[in-house]
Amino acid sequence: MSTKQIWFVTGSQHLYGPKVLAEVADNSSAIVNGLNETGKLPATLICKPTVKTPEEIYTVCQQANNDANCVGLVLWMHTFSPAKMWIAGLNELQKPWLHLHTQFHAELPWDSINMNYMNTHQSAHGDREFGFIGTRMRKERKVVVGHWQSPHVVEQIDNWSRAALGWAESQSLKIARFGDNMRHVAVTEGDKVAAQITFGYQVHAYGVGDLADVVNSISESQAQAQIDLYQNDYEISADILADSYARQMLINEAKLELGMEKFLTDGGFGAFTNCFENLTGLTGLLGLATQRLMSKGFGYGGEGDWKTSAMVRILKVMGAGRDGGASFMEDYTYNFNDKVDQILGAHMLEICPSISAAKPRLEVHRHTIGVKCDVARLLFNAMSGPAICVSPIDMGNRFRIIVNEVDTVDLPEGTPNLPVASALWQPKPNLNVAAAAWIIAGGAHHSAYSQQVTTDMIEDYADMAGVETVVIDDGTEIRQFKNELRQNSAYYALKQGV
Repeated sequence: MSTKQIWFVTGSQHLYGPKVLAEVADNSSAIVNGLNETGKLPATLICKPTVKTPEEIYTVCQQANNDANCVGLVLWMHTFSPAKMWIAGLNELQKPWLHLHTQFHAELPWDSINMNYMNTHQSAHGDREFGFIGTRMRKERKVVVGHWQSPHVVEQIDNWSRAALGWAESQSLKIARFGDNMRHVAVTEGDKVAAQITFGYQVHAYGVGDLADVVNSISESQAQAQIDLYQNDYEISADILADSYARQMLINEAKLELGMEKFLTDGGFGAFTNCFENLTGLTGLLGLATQRLMSKGFGYGGEGDWKTSAMVRILKVMGAGRDGGASFMEDYTYNFNDKVDQILGAHMLEICPSISAAKPRLEVHRHTIGVKCDVARLLFNAMSGPAICVSPIDMGNRFRIIVNEVDTVDLPEGTPNLPVASALWQPKPNLNVAAAAWIIAGGAHHSAYSQQVTTDMIEDYADMAGVETVVIDDGTEIRQFKNELRQNSAYYALKQGV
């Protein structure tokens, strides 16, 4: 991500003369430097020369398309840039863009303001002209309004930039799929060709034997070195390290981790999925191995769920550098009580330690689904605070992304007999409405869970992909929610054409 850029392009015209255009260029450079100096943007903002003609606009759009490091553009009309000049360029532009509606100075200089000032600083109507052509051409874009030094504006640019980074990752993401999805399960299926057309990512299928060959190539010394890392990163009881059988379970996981990481890295994969029903040739289902790979940034989805695997990876890219983490997750069981109803999220083994509230414990426990064997895994509870659960689903003729905002809370008491990591949350607006809305929308039992990514970032990402987003939050009411889904169905059907 350190090499990724957002291009800042300012629109004007030759009408104003060289003196005004020089001031426009200076102001644009100052805005870019100021935004970069906040240290809040996930990619470097690059100031491009002011565009003043259709040819210059078309050229910079072509250059953006062809620059792999450019993940998006911020477009601003400092003065008045007649919008027909932008038609060819916007038709050519394939990168997402944000329309920044701002002006260089915050307050007006009441005692000295004159027509020269008015003509130079006229974003108030220059951006409206530009806004019309974006709407007339039916271009999806983010519109951010306010002074560029406002924390609210900086936050919106930050969030959108992260969505653009997620979209860029989506375009080049490769997912390794070992085996098939869990038998007879519907929601983890889907049209991989349609997904590649819509989101850009590719799903590549492999037999478990392909992975087993790489795992078996990992030496004992390599595995032993991993155990030293485990001792540094996690709480491990001396009994586990002293017991030869338990230590062998750690060796098994170390080999699975190193083998999987080598397979993914050599193949250029950013995410993977497997299934407990397809493990021939492996010592067992990857537990600690999957958790550690997720903590290194790989996306994961259980039971063949390649859509959630891709979403987890994209969330990790979007949230990089922020406090917290992202993980594969599953709504596992409910806590109905007199105060507030809650969801305990977990999975058989594979929850990412990046969301942990404290240093995880490494333990060995029996795995009883599929291959029955002892598996090393990390145990922890997720840190409290706001989070989102995201479910990308295949509707048959299109995709839908569902978001539920949640508040993660501390467990009221210990769970000494639960051998998996977990997160306890209170869905917004409450469990009754949230679960009903999720089910009505077709949400999966799996989700991508993030403490770093916000709802508006997912909405921006979905806009870039041209897919529907439905949000379940404090304002959700079932009657309106159903009507929203009906209206969306009509809109997206019409959008696809005949």
